[in-house]
Amino acid sequence: MVRNGTHRRGIVTIVLSARNHVRLVRELDQGLTAQPRPSVQAVAIALFIALLGLAMAIYLVAVQGSAGSTLGSNSEAVMASTPISGIVSLPSNHSADQTVEKLKNILQSKGVALFAMVDHSGEAAKVGMKMRPTKLLIFGNPKAGTPLMLAAPSTAIDLPLKILIWEDAQGKAWVSYNSPAYLQQRHQFPPDLLKNVEVVEMLATKAVE
Repeated sequence: MVRNGTHRRGIVTIVLSARNHVRLVRELDQGLTAQPRPSVQAVAIALFIALLGLAMAIYLVAVQGSAGSTLGSNSEAVMASTPISGIVSLPSNHSADQTVEKLKNILQSKGVALFAMVDHSGEAAKVGMKMRPTKLLIFGNPKAGTPLMLAAPSTAIDLPLKILIWEDAQGKAWVSYNSPAYLQQRHQFPPDLLKNVEVVEMLATKAVE
């Protein structure tokens, strides 16, 4: 913004200088012909520089606007691909409640047990507080989870697996989960057991489609 302001001030200065130059030429033509007349070429150059500066300012403003638009359109992709403290968030193509139901159906079709669903927004409503839809689904399979807890007992604090479905201030639904790579780094279980928690990525991806 500072740079654009500097360009504008420079352009105004050039335009004013060119106008004064043209006025001086007219005055000399009207009665002061004894004095040296300014060069028409100099006036033309000044006007050309002013127009060039104006064109550059318009180009910079257009580029800045285009960059801002691109940033806005890509904000969801950035959030989806950038884990924050091990959390990955994906934008859903459905409402929060629809995403919850879709995930439930996917779990059932895959034979994955849904141990519990914590309705945070529902509990908030019970005490007279407003909260956008926020529901935590807790699910898993003992055949996949038990080897992890045997290899690294601390893994039990993050098991069963969890997927959070929530709505942002704009009414957009999101699906968040702990990155499998983050869980492996956090608990240091053997890399060959990483596949036991990678199912959460597949489930979250299908839920938002």
